[in-house]
Amino acid sequence: MERLVGTVSRGIRAPIIREGDDIVEIVVNSILNAAKQGDFKINDRDIIAVTEAVVARAQGNYASVDHIAKDISDKFGNEDLGVIFPILSRNRFSTCLKGIARGSKKVVLLLSYPSDEVGNHLADIDTLDEKGINPWTDVLSEDIYRNLFGYYKHPFTGVDYIEYYKDIITAEGCEAEIILANDCRAILKHTKHVLCCDVHSRLRTKRLLKNAGALTIYSLDDILTTAVDSSGYNESYGLLGCNKATEDTVKLFPRDCQRVVDSIQQKIYEQTGKHVEAMVYGDGAFKDPIGKIWELADPVVSPAYTSGLEGQPNEVKLKYLADNNFAHLKGDELENAITDFIKSKGDNLVGHLESQGTTPRKLTDLIGSLCDLTSGSGDKGTPIVLVQGYFDNYTK
Repeated sequence: MERLVGTVSRGIRAPIIREGDDIVEIVVNSILNAAKQGDFKINDRDIIAVTEAVVARAQGNYASVDHIAKDISDKFGNEDLGVIFPILSRNRFSTCLKGIARGSKKVVLLLSYPSDEVGNHLADIDTLDEKGINPWTDVLSEDIYRNLFGYYKHPFTGVDYIEYYKDIITAEGCEAEIILANDCRAILKHTKHVLCCDVHSRLRTKRLLKNAGALTIYSLDDILTTAVDSSGYNESYGLLGCNKATEDTVKLFPRDCQRVVDSIQQKIYEQTGKHVEAMVYGDGAFKDPIGKIWELADPVVSPAYTSGLEGQPNEVKLKYLADNNFAHLKGDELENAITDFIKSKGDNLVGHLESQGTTPRKLTDLIGSLCDLTSGSGDKGTPIVLVQGYFDNYTK
């Protein structure tokens, strides 16, 4: 009988992981023990994914507010500092902002509006239309914003982020000024020393600022790229991808992840004889249709993965084949025709009508998003995900 189950994504429970733990050993043992208990087998081309959070925890990749403050002070000196385009996330940015303020005498905080880069709103876009505000050209002071919109609390968190971020800055004895704009160059009327806090648009932002005459330009991926007084660090992403650990520390994005995934792959092969793929994943890349929040606050979905996860899907659309190429067939004839078509498809379907509507994204972005949804971000206790059958198709 033909197999009726396709892709399966399993959240795998693991012990609470602490600094110094052997993350590779924990992942491998958790997978093998779950397979025994759950009565399933490990197969070739299964995917073992582990969330970046527990990799960083095992590495002890943490930094304090004082570490951040020292790096900011070393890079910007005593200049008024423009801090531009941060995302509106207490988990992602509040502790970073505390360190930034502690290392500065004045912070001019420039917020994008009506929302930040990942979709957290400071105002309703329909309200902008009603009040005749053009967010692409209009620069708003804090007073103008308050006169227009009052105190706007985020519908998910109940936080007025302008007030919240301003209070963080002033609590550090640092002077604070808030402006709202979507052109990064608006900050240059206040200071020519800028820290870019956007995630995915940071390279363009830095280029625009440099061409417009900024004197000192860094972004979050330039902060804590090396250890400061024995702190954690990330040579590639700095503070990008960090999360709040305590009120005074952040957990940084993990480093040296390629060794982790390669070791998982090797140990599974040694113990099962199966060649699996492995990856470290962070935020998935998807958008909430209600809150309009784009989940991806990490710099990448996957900082490391084994070579079999390189590339993107090469798939045809079954419904297109059924409605077009083989519309005259039904039953076994239709199934056989579609099966033969899939078996003979080329290695590159870009531009082919049969592939329209398939998802032209990196495999690691798709699989990482699946894993992020599977593991959740709360108390499921499943920081490891086993994905099976992902590379199967209708013919398997």
